Amino acid sequence: MPKLPKQSRPANPSAVRAAWAIEHSLARTARSAGARTEEWDHLERAHILSQPLAVAHVRTHLAMLSYAIRNRDRREITGQLIRLVVAGPGSALGRYPVGNTGGASVSAVKPMPIPPDLRAVLTGRTLVAS
Repeated sequence: MPKLPKQSRPANPSAVRAAWAIEHSLARTARSAGARTEEWDHLERAHILSQPLAVAHVRTHLAMLSYAIRNRDRREITGQLIRLVVAGPGSALGRYPVGNTGGASVSAVKPMPIPPDLRAVLTGRTLVAS
């Protein structure tokens, strides 16, 4: 497995946590409405935001695991179990693939482009309430 570069902490961790909480809330709302695709989209966005925050990162992978179990997706279940082992330590050490959406369909070490609105939150260039 390639060694990931050390990442810097977010400019405004409170804003990142607030945006992460919004994405998690939107995922729960989508789940309640039976909108599986929308739920997963919000979980992926929550994952991108959670990477620099160890507890949020683990909670996001737990939510992704719950999604996989509800949908009886064996590949995703396996992928999330593996990611749960490394999510907390990776975040705590600042070693994670920036922008990775966290699902089993992508490499766990592949950096990915960050949507502009999430990049703004992560770099401190946003008006998200903290």
